[in-house]
Amino acid sequence: MASAIAGVPKGHLAVYVGEKHKRFVIPISYLNHPLFKDLLDWAEEEFGFNHPMGGLTIPCNENYFITLTSSLNQ
Repeated sequence: MASAIAGVPKGHLAVYVGEKHKRFVIPISYLNHPLFKDLLDWAEEEFGFNHPMGGLTIPCNENYFITLTSSLNQ
């Protein structure tokens, strides 16, 4: 399975966060959460849909992303 080879388990996706584009693997269920949708809207405004990095890039800093995703886990 290609996703397992890439280090992304089934039901998850990789996103790239911050200036250094640190890779995080998150559950796809986050995509439906209103706070995460706000991040996606921000990413769309920042990068549009044709982003040369090839992955989903979130333009916030890593600490904010970690704090947000930690709250989504509770």
